[in-house]
Amino acid sequence: MKNDAGVVVRILSVLTCFVAVGTVFSSPVAAQNPEMQQKIAEVKEAAARNKQAMAQYTWQEQVSIVLKGEQKKQEHFQVQLGPDGKPQKTSLDTPAAPQASGRREGRLKEHVVEEKKEEYQQYADQMKELIQQYMPPDKEMLAQAQQKGNITVGAQPGASGQYRVVVSNYIKQGDNMTLVMDQAQKDLVSLSIATYLSDPKDAVNVSVQFAPIPGGPNHVSSETINGVSKQLTINIQNSNYQKL
Repeated sequence: MKNDAGVVVRILSVLTCFVAVGTVFSSPVAAQNPEMQQKIAEVKEAAARNKQAMAQYTWQEQVSIVLKGEQKKQEHFQVQLGPDGKPQKTSLDTPAAPQASGRREGRLKEHVVEEKKEEYQQYADQMKELIQQYMPPDKEMLAQAQQKGNITVGAQPGASGQYRVVVSNYIKQGDNMTLVMDQAQKDLVSLSIATYLSDPKDAVNVSVQFAPIPGGPNHVSSETINGVSKQLTINIQNSNYQKL
């Protein structure tokens, strides 16, 4: 149990650095541990240092929206953290020229298409807003999950030198967040989320991959958000990190 607590300390330390089942697990991490409380305080200090480091970078983000296997939209942004620590985005795309309307039948078809576009754009926005509650994982909410016994730790199947931390009921009842760590580097390798919008039937699955900035902190290199019921997927790629 003490070893499990140490592992969760390491995952908490790494998680605070980021902006935005199949095996036998050990029993839930102990709810109260004086050493753990001290480590959480250290995590806050580490988080402040890393947040300051990320504020020194700007990067490019590519966002693609895919509906039923067909790409419907792609956007490009220049991103950097604002004074509040949240990403501020500037579009890199040339504004689309307005299309001339033809006959009445053509205008009606355009209206229907625009309504569909708006419907799926709203759905995509809802998914992104939901996932922003998970990314980056919040150290205080992780501490609460630990106290409730909702964190388990175990080996990552088929990956030597990696382990995973599973957090249940993190934002919503029945959700699940799995974080895979490199044990030697003490860095996040990947993160996956199984959650839902207003109804558990409206499932949203997320897969995130991490990579280091050369000479700097880790960052989200790619993210895939999948809205199962509408077969809508958002693919996000981050690249070209530059110091300000």
